[in-house]
Amino acid sequence: MPRMLDQTTPSHDLKPAARSREHDQADQKDPSTMTVTDSPSSSASAGHVDLDPSMAKKDPHATRWGDFLKATIRFGASDLIMKSNQKPKIRMRGTLKAMDVDPVSAEEFFKITKEILTDEQMKDLYKFGSVDFAYNYDAKHRFRVNLFQARGTISVAARNITSEILPFEGLYLPEVMSEVAMQPQGIVLLCGVTGSGKSTTIASMLDYVNARKSVHILTLEDPIEYIFEDKKATINQREIGLDCLDFKTGLRALVRENPDVVLIGEMRDQETFEAALHAAETGHLVFGTIHSSSTTQTFSRIYGLFPQEEVEQVRKILAYQMRSFVYQKLLPTLHEKIFRIPALEILINNGVVKKYILDEREGDLREVLNSIEAQQIGMIDFNDSLVKLVEDEYIHMRTALEASPNVDELQMKLKKFA
Repeated sequence: MPRMLDQTTPSHDLKPAARSREHDQADQKDPSTMTVTDSPSSSASAGHVDLDPSMAKKDPHATRWGDFLKATIRFGASDLIMKSNQKPKIRMRGTLKAMDVDPVSAEEFFKITKEILTDEQMKDLYKFGSVDFAYNYDAKHRFRVNLFQARGTISVAARNITSEILPFEGLYLPEVMSEVAMQPQGIVLLCGVTGSGKSTTIASMLDYVNARKSVHILTLEDPIEYIFEDKKATINQREIGLDCLDFKTGLRALVRENPDVVLIGEMRDQETFEAALHAAETGHLVFGTIHSSSTTQTFSRIYGLFPQEEVEQVRKILAYQMRSFVYQKLLPTLHEKIFRIPALEILINNGVVKKYILDEREGDLREVLNSIEAQQIGMIDFNDSLVKLVEDEYIHMRTALEASPNVDELQMKLKKFA
């Protein structure tokens, strides 16, 4: 098995010959001895059924791919990055570390690709130059994978997605997230860049609703990252390309499927956001993610999806249907057992926020976030979140300054720690 080329490598060697009795006992239930399984659809409460029989035949250990995934899981890494003719690397605490294995040649990489992709996915790779898919290592470990061509050779980025959905406290999220999750209807958006933990936070919010409301939750995902089990709610998860042809087809069927709560993955185009607005207006609670650098910047990001003549109508709908925008960024911590922790900005719609939106003053909403009234109902300014993390000794002051959108303001607030 691969080891890390790094002085911080854990003391246990992953090679079979160097394992202790404890590791041998653990291997009785070691994921690497198992073949890839379907999503856990044998349970009546499973939220997703994998109907693609070809994926059930994929053995992760038919090639070294399985070894690399196992190392990613064993070291608790967040990502596996592979590039032709180089050693595979895993991301630990935000830093890439090379595995102590032979490089993966272009020829070997092509064999791995043919082993893990379906015929249809191979066609997409040739046609589009990349393919997104979810890969089940076993019943407990799932990877979100992007396999792509770069300068004529193959590379891959695989995000380690655990099936364990942590509660808010396990993710270091504030209590107000429970109120955001339990809204009767409207739009809740998680904002941030790729890798900021948006999907993980939304999964926690949906599972919070799942445990407390007898509702129908429907998700459209590309790909499915977390597998939910029915609790109080009934959950149906649809994976693009497997359960429905594409987002357009899934969105058209949405209302006919009679959901109360909807997750529409990433809001990346006009059609997707129009469907979200329509669902919110017809009484549904809609969750989604969007790439933006703050809660206030999210408005201009949304308006940019629409023709200028439609922006005013979208603004009016948002003023009444927006429930909360939550911006999130993961930061490295000072704690050995906590790899990264979220810094948050939370904008909650109320009478004042609604008036700012209707008056086209979205850019001035920072004033609202910094008001005492806003803080009393759970709104959080991003700099204030950074100050709290420094105060609680979760992050270094330098980390806070590097993450801040307004360094001068943050320095003033951090003076008491100097």
